[in-house]
Amino acid sequence: MHSDVSQFALTAPPTLEAVLQQLATEPGKHTPIAGGTEIMVALGVGRLPQRSFVSIQHLRELRFIRVDADAIHIGAGVTFTDIRRSKEIADDLPLLIQSASWTGSVANQNRGTLGGNICNASPAADTPPALLAYGAAVTLISSAGLRTVRYEDFHLGYKKTLLRPDELLHTITVPRNFSGYRQYIRKIGTRNAQAISKTALAAVAKIEGDIIADIRLGAASLADRPLRCAATEAALLNRSVAPVHLEVTIKAARAALAGEAKPIDDIRSTGKYRAAVAANLLEEFLRSLAS
Repeated sequence: MHSDVSQFALTAPPTLEAVLQQLATEPGKHTPIAGGTEIMVALGVGRLPQRSFVSIQHLRELRFIRVDADAIHIGAGVTFTDIRRSKEIADDLPLLIQSASWTGSVANQNRGTLGGNICNASPAADTPPALLAYGAAVTLISSAGLRTVRYEDFHLGYKKTLLRPDELLHTITVPRNFSGYRQYIRKIGTRNAQAISKTALAAVAKIEGDIIADIRLGAASLADRPLRCAATEAALLNRSVAPVHLEVTIKAARAALAGEAKPIDDIRSTGKYRAAVAANLLEEFLRSLAS
């Protein structure tokens, strides 16, 4: 059943300041919309509960990629195509480039934004695992000012985030300190393209000798939100990937991930399958560190 578009309202204040003022004046009434790639799907099938929208797609204040010595700062309005075309991101954050290339069709990538992918808060979203593995931070903005939080703290549950009704996501900041790290990302879906993930894993690790000196893991569809696998990271820290110790390390990793992951059954897969495949992906990554 299609929605009746006459039942919806859309405004487009000309500046970021004007958008924030509207959100502050009527908190909770208006839903921000940028690329609209998720919202238009819900609209088309008659399942869009929101009735009033405020467009932020045109705001140049949210569409930037800024690089400094320590980090890359990505505006929430940056599209997946912008990400894929960025040499700076490709040089420092290849996992983000890969995940952006998975997000829907080329048309979706031209309109869909990084901020929208994050704020939609799907546990199966493509870019969060990479951002979690990279230890990103997010800056939120309202008419009262800015606040910055760790991205791993941003998601509170299924479709729930730290965003207040009067706030927008402004900037995603990713450190530039992974040049000496081994990096890995893999998505498992029904198809190689235009498929929502059954599960996905992003990982970065620093190896000193044969020892895991640092490791960061981000996963999709293993919980009710994008998951930073902190307990699994802790179980792997300072373990050896030397051939003589590798099987013990893999066994510890699989056990830790099994205790941490809480995947669900849904129309795309079962929780049991997701847990098993995610453990296989983690093992694949650890074996690559030993090679």
